[in-house]
Amino acid sequence: MAIPAIARGGARRPDNSGGTLLAKEELLEMNGTVVDVLPDSRYRVTLENGHTLVAYTAGKMRMHHIRIIAGDKVSLEISPYDLTKGRIRFRHLEARGPSGPARRRR
Repeated sequence: MAIPAIARGGARRPDNSGGTLLAKEELLEMNGTVVDVLPDSRYRVTLENGHTLVAYTAGKMRMHHIRIIAGDKVSLEISPYDLTKGRIRFRHLEARGPSGPARRRR
């Protein structure tokens, strides 16, 4: 006999009366340019539409030590609830051309 999640101490997510789970609010994806590097790994970013916001680096970027400097083009995720803050998902490299064949390491 299975023990319900509530009895085990687990949390329940609200659901529709049909039993399906509610979806989270979708994040807005935008492109922008880093204008200023702020303390505590935050950045002031100007979006393509002219709005300015403060953004931080995503966990994978921080984990892999991806460096972001002023002038970099970046892709952001923005919550629809607070349009003044965002998360940098990807840094676009425009200086590099298409990569050639991969070299073999010896």
